[in-house]
Amino acid sequence: MSVSVDPPSAPPIGKPSAEALRPHAEDAFAGELAALAGQDDRPRPARWKLSPWAVATYLLGGVLPDGTVISPKYVGPRRLVEVAVSTLATDRALLLLGVPGTAKTWVSEHLAAAVCGDSTLLVQGTAGTPEEAIRYGWNYAQLLADGPSRGALVPSPVMRAMTRGATVRVEELTRIPADVQDSLITVLSEKTLPIPELGQEVQAVRGFSLIATANDRDRGVNELSSALRRRFNTVVLPLPESVEAEVDIVARRVDQIGRSLDLPAAPDGIDEIRRVVTVFRELRSGVTADGRTRVKSPSGTLSTAEAISVVTGGLALAAHFGDGVLRSADVAAGVLGAVVRDPAADRVVWQEYLEAVVRERAGWTDFYRACREVSA
Repeated sequence: MSVSVDPPSAPPIGKPSAEALRPHAEDAFAGELAALAGQDDRPRPARWKLSPWAVATYLLGGVLPDGTVISPKYVGPRRLVEVAVSTLATDRALLLLGVPGTAKTWVSEHLAAAVCGDSTLLVQGTAGTPEEAIRYGWNYAQLLADGPSRGALVPSPVMRAMTRGATVRVEELTRIPADVQDSLITVLSEKTLPIPELGQEVQAVRGFSLIATANDRDRGVNELSSALRRRFNTVVLPLPESVEAEVDIVARRVDQIGRSLDLPAAPDGIDEIRRVVTVFRELRSGVTADGRTRVKSPSGTLSTAEAISVVTGGLALAAHFGDGVLRSADVAAGVLGAVVRDPAADRVVWQEYLEAVVRERAGWTDFYRACREVSA
Protein backbone atom coordinates (compact mmCIF):
# COMPACT_ATOMS: atom_id res chain seq x y z
CA MET A 1 0.00 0.00 0.00
CA SER A 2 1.50 3.27 -1.09
CA VAL A 3 0.98 6.51 0.73
CA SER A 4 1.14 9.76 -1.18
CA VAL A 5 2.46 12.84 0.50
CA ASP A 6 1.26 16.18 -0.74
CA PRO A 7 4.03 18.66 -1.45
CA PRO A 8 4.13 21.71 0.78
CA SER A 9 1.66 24.29 -0.42
CA ALA A 10 3.01 27.44 -1.95
CA PRO A 11 2.58 30.65 0.03
CA PRO A 12 -0.10 33.08 -1.16
CA ILE A 13 1.07 35.38 -3.93
CA GLY A 14 2.67 38.46 -2.41
CA LYS A 15 3.51 36.72 0.88
CA PRO A 16 7.17 36.05 1.76
CA SER A 17 8.11 32.39 2.03
CA ALA A 18 10.54 30.90 4.52
CA GLU A 19 11.60 28.55 1.70
CA ALA A 20 12.44 31.34 -0.75
CA LEU A 21 15.77 30.64 -2.40
CA ARG A 22 16.66 34.31 -2.40
CA PRO A 23 14.46 36.39 -0.02
CA HIS A 24 13.90 40.05 -0.78
CA ALA A 25 16.09 42.42 1.21
CA GLU A 26 13.21 43.57 3.42
CA ASP A 27 12.55 39.94 4.39
CA ALA A 28 16.16 38.75 4.71
CA PHE A 29 17.13 41.69 6.92
CA ALA A 30 13.78 42.34 8.63
CA GLY A 31 15.37 42.13 12.07
CA GLU A 32 17.96 44.80 11.29
CA LEU A 33 15.38 47.09 9.70
CA ALA A 34 13.11 46.72 12.73
CA ALA A 35 15.99 47.44 15.13
CA LEU A 36 16.92 50.56 13.18
CA ALA A 37 13.31 51.77 13.08
CA GLY A 38 12.96 51.25 16.84
CA GLN A 39 15.99 53.40 17.67
CA ASP A 40 15.71 55.93 14.85
CA ASP A 41 14.62 59.26 16.33
CA ARG A 42 15.77 61.45 13.45
CA PRO A 43 13.41 63.22 11.02
CA ARG A 44 12.04 61.02 8.24
CA PRO A 45 10.84 62.23 4.84
CA ALA A 46 7.21 61.56 4.01
CA ARG A 47 6.37 57.83 3.90
CA TRP A 48 9.95 56.76 4.61
CA LYS A 49 10.35 53.83 7.00
CA LEU A 50 13.68 55.18 8.25
CA SER A 51 15.51 58.49 8.40
CA PRO A 52 18.24 59.15 5.81
CA TRP A 53 20.85 58.56 8.54
CA ALA A 54 19.35 55.17 9.39
CA VAL A 55 19.14 54.20 5.70
CA ALA A 56 22.86 54.95 5.30
CA THR A 57 23.62 52.97 8.47
CA TYR A 58 21.64 50.02 7.12
CA LEU A 59 23.68 50.09 3.88
CA LEU A 60 27.09 50.66 5.44
CA GLY A 61 26.69 48.82 8.73
CA GLY A 62 27.30 49.88 12.31
CA VAL A 63 26.44 49.24 15.94
CA LEU A 64 23.26 50.73 17.45
CA PRO A 65 23.15 52.19 20.98
CA ASP A 66 21.55 49.00 22.32
CA GLY A 67 24.39 46.90 20.89
CA THR A 68 22.54 45.62 17.81
CA VAL A 69 25.01 44.99 15.01
CA ILE A 70 23.93 46.14 11.55
CA SER A 71 25.81 44.19 8.90
CA PRO A 72 27.28 46.17 5.97
CA LYS A 73 25.41 45.60 2.72
CA TYR A 74 27.79 47.75 0.67
CA VAL A 75 31.52 48.20 1.16
CA GLY A 76 32.63 51.44 -0.44
CA PRO A 77 32.96 55.20 0.04
CA ARG A 78 30.50 56.48 2.65
CA ARG A 79 29.96 59.75 0.79
CA LEU A 80 28.59 57.91 -2.27
CA VAL A 81 25.93 56.25 -0.12
CA GLU A 82 25.09 59.54 1.59
CA VAL A 83 24.69 61.28 -1.78
CA ALA A 84 22.46 58.45 -3.05
CA VAL A 85 20.24 58.54 0.04
CA SER A 86 19.96 62.33 0.09
CA THR A 87 19.02 62.28 -3.61
CA LEU A 88 16.04 60.05 -2.82
CA ALA A 89 14.96 62.57 -0.17
CA THR A 90 14.58 65.20 -2.90
CA ASP A 91 12.48 65.19 -6.08
CA ARG A 92 15.40 63.96 -8.21
CA ALA A 93 15.67 60.41 -9.50
CA LEU A 94 18.82 58.41 -8.74
CA LEU A 95 20.96 56.74 -11.39
CA LEU A 96 23.51 54.19 -10.15
CA LEU A 97 26.16 53.86 -12.83
CA GLY A 98 29.13 51.52 -12.97
CA VAL A 99 30.87 48.64 -14.67
CA PRO A 100 29.37 45.16 -14.26
CA GLY A 101 29.70 43.71 -10.80
CA THR A 102 29.85 46.96 -8.80
CA ALA A 103 26.71 46.05 -6.80
CA LYS A 104 24.35 48.47 -8.55
CA THR A 105 21.34 46.15 -8.35
CA TRP A 106 22.26 45.09 -4.81
CA VAL A 107 22.46 48.71 -3.64
CA SER A 108 19.21 49.70 -5.39
CA GLU A 109 17.36 46.79 -3.76
CA HIS A 110 18.60 47.62 -0.28
CA LEU A 111 17.92 51.33 -0.72
CA ALA A 112 14.31 50.57 -1.69
CA ALA A 113 13.92 48.11 1.20
CA ALA A 114 15.18 50.64 3.75
CA VAL A 115 13.32 53.64 2.34
CA CYS A 116 9.85 52.21 1.74
CA GLY A 117 10.00 48.63 2.98
CA ASP A 118 9.33 47.20 -0.49
CA SER A 119 12.01 46.38 -3.06
CA THR A 120 9.67 44.48 -5.40
CA LEU A 121 8.42 47.41 -7.50
CA LEU A 122 10.76 46.60 -10.36
CA VAL A 123 11.05 47.20 -14.10
CA GLN A 124 13.68 44.94 -15.65
CA GLY A 125 15.23 46.64 -18.64
CA THR A 126 15.83 44.62 -21.78
CA ALA A 127 15.88 45.32 -25.51
CA GLY A 128 12.26 44.14 -25.58
CA THR A 129 10.91 46.17 -22.65
CA PRO A 130 7.66 47.80 -23.89
CA GLU A 131 6.31 51.20 -22.93
CA GLU A 132 3.54 49.46 -20.96
CA ALA A 133 6.14 48.24 -18.45
CA ILE A 134 6.82 51.84 -17.49
CA ARG A 135 3.39 53.45 -18.02
CA TYR A 136 0.43 51.04 -17.94
CA GLY A 137 -1.23 48.27 -19.91
CA TRP A 138 -4.76 46.98 -20.39
CA ASN A 139 -6.76 43.92 -19.48
CA TYR A 140 -7.84 43.31 -23.07
CA ALA A 141 -10.76 41.06 -22.21
CA GLN A 142 -12.22 43.76 -19.98
CA LEU A 143 -11.25 46.47 -22.46
CA LEU A 144 -13.14 44.76 -25.27
CA ALA A 145 -16.15 44.09 -23.05
CA ASP A 146 -16.52 47.47 -21.35
CA GLY A 147 -14.24 49.86 -23.19
CA PRO A 148 -11.46 51.96 -21.60
CA SER A 149 -11.90 52.31 -17.85
CA ARG A 150 -9.78 52.44 -14.73
CA GLY A 151 -10.91 48.91 -14.00
CA ALA A 152 -9.46 47.67 -17.29
CA LEU A 153 -6.17 49.47 -16.75
CA VAL A 154 -3.18 47.40 -15.56
CA PRO A 155 -0.79 49.67 -13.62
CA SER A 156 2.95 49.36 -14.10
CA PRO A 157 5.34 49.23 -11.13
CA VAL A 158 6.06 52.92 -11.78
CA MET A 159 2.36 53.82 -11.54
CA ARG A 160 1.92 51.76 -8.38
CA ALA A 161 4.89 53.48 -6.76
CA MET A 162 3.50 56.90 -7.71
CA THR A 163 0.13 56.20 -6.11
CA ARG A 164 1.66 54.69 -2.96
CA GLY A 165 4.50 57.15 -2.47
CA ALA A 166 7.01 54.31 -2.73
CA THR A 167 10.34 53.61 -4.44
CA VAL A 168 10.42 51.96 -7.88
CA ARG A 169 13.52 50.41 -9.41
CA VAL A 170 14.41 50.38 -13.12
CA GLU A 171 17.21 47.92 -13.80
CA GLU A 172 19.55 48.24 -16.81
CA LEU A 173 18.03 51.49 -18.05
CA THR A 174 20.36 51.73 -21.06
CA ARG A 175 19.16 48.37 -22.37
CA ILE A 176 15.64 49.78 -22.77
CA PRO A 177 14.86 51.24 -26.24
CA ALA A 178 15.34 55.01 -26.34
CA ASP A 179 11.68 55.83 -27.11
CA VAL A 180 10.58 53.73 -24.14
CA GLN A 181 13.17 55.37 -21.88
CA ASP A 182 11.75 58.77 -22.72
CA SER A 183 8.34 57.80 -21.36
CA LEU A 184 9.95 58.46 -17.96
CA ILE A 185 10.54 62.15 -18.70
CA THR A 186 7.05 63.33 -17.75
CA VAL A 187 7.04 61.07 -14.70
CA LEU A 188 10.32 62.48 -13.46
CA SER A 189 9.81 66.13 -14.38
CA GLU A 190 6.07 66.69 -13.80
CA LYS A 191 5.56 63.81 -11.36
CA THR A 192 2.48 62.82 -13.34
CA LEU A 193 1.58 59.94 -15.63
CA PRO A 194 -1.07 60.92 -18.21
CA ILE A 195 -3.76 58.42 -19.25
CA PRO A 196 -5.01 60.03 -22.48
CA GLU A 197 -7.47 57.18 -23.20
CA LEU A 198 -9.41 58.22 -20.10
CA GLY A 199 -8.61 61.91 -20.10
CA GLN A 200 -7.04 61.42 -16.68
CA GLU A 201 -3.64 61.39 -15.05
CA VAL A 202 -1.97 59.81 -12.05
CA GLN A 203 -0.10 62.21 -9.79
CA ALA A 204 2.76 61.01 -7.65
CA VAL A 205 2.23 61.41 -3.92
CA ARG A 206 4.96 62.44 -1.50
CA GLY A 207 7.51 59.72 -0.93
CA PHE A 208 7.68 58.61 -4.57
CA SER A 209 11.19 58.08 -5.86
CA LEU A 210 12.88 56.20 -8.68
CA ILE A 211 16.22 54.37 -8.72
CA ALA A 212 17.70 53.33 -12.05
CA THR A 213 20.84 51.34 -12.74
CA ALA A 214 22.97 51.39 -15.87
CA ASN A 215 26.09 49.62 -17.02
CA ASP A 216 29.10 51.69 -18.07
CA ARG A 217 29.84 49.21 -20.84
CA ASP A 218 26.31 49.54 -22.21
CA ARG A 219 26.69 53.25 -22.80
CA GLY A 220 26.57 52.73 -26.54
CA VAL A 221 23.55 50.43 -26.54
CA ASN A 222 20.78 52.96 -25.95
CA GLU A 223 22.20 56.28 -24.88
CA LEU A 224 20.08 58.29 -22.47
CA SER A 225 18.70 61.44 -24.04
CA SER A 226 19.99 64.67 -22.54
CA ALA A 227 16.43 65.48 -21.42
CA LEU A 228 16.20 62.22 -19.48
CA ARG A 229 19.72 62.35 -18.08
CA ARG A 230 19.01 65.80 -16.61
CA ARG A 231 16.25 64.27 -14.49
CA PHE A 232 18.73 62.01 -12.70
CA ASN A 233 21.39 62.59 -10.12
CA THR A 234 24.13 60.14 -11.12
CA VAL A 235 26.23 58.24 -8.58
CA VAL A 236 29.08 56.18 -10.03
CA LEU A 237 29.80 53.02 -8.03
CA PRO A 238 33.50 52.12 -8.31
CA LEU A 239 35.22 48.77 -8.15
CA PRO A 240 36.69 47.96 -4.70
CA GLU A 241 39.80 50.01 -4.07
CA SER A 242 41.98 47.30 -2.57
CA VAL A 243 42.44 43.54 -2.62
CA GLU A 244 41.47 43.31 1.05
CA ALA A 245 38.26 45.27 0.51
CA GLU A 246 37.27 43.00 -2.38
CA VAL A 247 38.20 39.85 -0.45
CA ASP A 248 35.98 41.05 2.40
CA ILE A 249 33.05 41.64 0.03
CA VAL A 250 33.44 38.23 -1.61
CA ALA A 251 33.81 36.43 1.74
CA ARG A 252 30.69 38.08 3.18
CA ARG A 253 28.50 37.34 0.18
CA VAL A 254 29.75 33.78 -0.19
CA ASP A 255 28.96 33.19 3.49
CA GLN A 256 25.43 34.58 3.05
CA ILE A 257 24.78 32.58 -0.12
CA GLY A 258 26.30 29.44 1.38
CA ARG A 259 24.02 29.63 4.41
CA SER A 260 20.96 30.11 2.20
CA LEU A 261 21.96 26.97 0.25
CA ASP A 262 22.78 25.00 3.42
CA LEU A 263 26.41 24.68 2.38
CA PRO A 264 28.85 24.12 5.24
CA ALA A 265 31.25 26.92 6.07
CA ALA A 266 34.59 26.39 4.35
CA PRO A 267 37.41 26.51 6.91
CA ASP A 268 40.58 28.26 5.76
CA GLY A 269 38.86 29.29 2.54
CA ILE A 270 40.07 32.87 2.75
CA ASP A 271 43.37 32.00 1.02
CA GLU A 272 41.54 30.69 -2.06
CA ILE A 273 39.23 33.70 -2.05
CA ARG A 274 42.25 35.99 -2.01
CA ARG A 275 43.80 34.07 -4.91
CA VAL A 276 40.64 34.35 -7.04
CA VAL A 277 40.31 38.06 -6.26
CA THR A 278 43.99 38.69 -7.04
CA VAL A 279 43.75 36.92 -10.40
CA PHE A 280 40.63 38.86 -11.37
CA ARG A 281 42.06 42.22 -10.32
CA GLU A 282 45.35 41.68 -12.17
CA LEU A 283 43.71 40.52 -15.38
CA ARG A 284 41.15 43.32 -15.51
CA SER A 285 43.74 46.02 -14.66
CA GLY A 286 46.40 44.63 -17.02
CA VAL A 287 49.19 44.66 -14.45
CA THR A 288 50.26 42.49 -11.53
CA ALA A 289 49.72 43.63 -7.94
CA ASP A 290 53.37 44.63 -7.52
CA GLY A 291 53.23 46.71 -10.70
CA ARG A 292 56.20 44.90 -12.25
CA THR A 293 54.57 42.80 -14.95
CA ARG A 294 52.15 43.87 -17.66
CA VAL A 295 49.52 41.28 -18.59
CA LYS A 296 46.87 41.15 -21.28
CA SER A 297 43.22 41.57 -20.27
CA PRO A 298 40.56 39.11 -21.45
CA SER A 299 37.23 40.10 -22.99
CA GLY A 300 35.20 39.44 -19.83
CA THR A 301 34.62 41.89 -16.99
CA LEU A 302 35.98 39.70 -14.15
CA SER A 303 33.84 41.58 -11.67
CA THR A 304 33.43 41.10 -7.94
CA ALA A 305 30.09 39.44 -8.63
CA GLU A 306 31.83 36.87 -10.84
CA ALA A 307 34.39 36.21 -8.12
CA ILE A 308 31.52 35.55 -5.71
CA SER A 309 30.02 33.10 -8.19
CA VAL A 310 33.35 31.28 -8.69
CA VAL A 311 33.96 30.89 -4.96
CA THR A 312 30.37 29.80 -4.28
CA GLY A 313 30.69 27.13 -6.94
CA GLY A 314 33.99 26.03 -5.43
CA LEU A 315 32.38 25.84 -2.00
CA ALA A 316 29.69 23.54 -3.39
CA LEU A 317 32.35 21.30 -4.95
CA ALA A 318 34.28 21.14 -1.70
CA ALA A 319 31.14 20.33 0.28
CA HIS A 320 29.68 17.66 -2.00
CA PHE A 321 32.72 16.11 -3.68
CA GLY A 322 35.61 16.93 -1.35
CA ASP A 323 36.44 17.06 2.33
CA GLY A 324 34.65 20.36 2.96
CA VAL A 325 37.84 22.42 2.79
CA LEU A 326 37.94 24.94 -0.05
CA ARG A 327 41.03 24.21 -2.13
CA SER A 328 42.59 25.41 -5.39
CA ALA A 329 41.13 22.47 -7.32
CA ASP A 330 37.63 23.59 -6.30
CA VAL A 331 37.94 27.09 -7.78
CA ALA A 332 40.20 26.43 -10.79
CA ALA A 333 37.42 25.44 -13.22
CA GLY A 334 35.33 28.44 -12.19
CA VAL A 335 38.25 30.80 -12.75
CA LEU A 336 38.84 29.31 -16.20
CA GLY A 337 35.17 29.70 -17.11
CA ALA A 338 35.12 33.32 -15.98
CA VAL A 339 38.33 34.29 -17.79
CA VAL A 340 37.94 32.39 -21.07
CA ARG A 341 34.78 33.78 -22.64
CA ASP A 342 36.21 34.02 -26.14
CA PRO A 343 37.80 30.58 -26.72
CA ALA A 344 40.26 31.87 -29.28
CA ALA A 345 41.58 35.13 -27.83
CA ASP A 346 40.97 34.65 -24.10
CA ARG A 347 42.61 31.24 -23.93
CA VAL A 348 45.88 32.77 -25.16
CA VAL A 349 45.60 35.53 -22.55
CA TRP A 350 44.97 32.99 -19.81
CA GLN A 351 47.82 30.68 -20.78
CA GLU A 352 50.29 33.58 -20.88
CA TYR A 353 49.16 34.81 -17.47
CA LEU A 354 49.29 31.29 -16.04
CA GLU A 355 52.87 30.68 -17.18
CA ALA A 356 54.31 34.16 -16.67
CA VAL A 357 52.64 35.09 -13.36
CA VAL A 358 50.94 32.23 -11.54
CA ARG A 359 53.73 29.70 -12.14
CA GLU A 360 56.36 32.02 -10.65
CA ARG A 361 54.38 33.10 -7.59
CA ALA A 362 55.46 31.64 -4.25
CA GLY A 363 52.81 29.59 -2.49
CA TRP A 364 50.66 29.25 -5.61
CA THR A 365 51.93 25.85 -6.81
CA ASP A 366 48.69 24.00 -6.06
CA PHE A 367 46.66 26.69 -7.79
CA TYR A 368 48.96 26.58 -10.84
CA ARG A 369 48.67 22.81 -11.10
CA ALA A 370 44.88 22.86 -10.70
CA CYS A 371 44.53 25.52 -13.38
CA ARG A 372 46.87 23.67 -15.73
CA GLU A 373 44.80 20.50 -15.28
CA VAL A 374 41.46 22.13 -16.13
CA SER A 375 43.01 24.16 -18.97
CA ALA A 376 44.47 21.14 -20.72
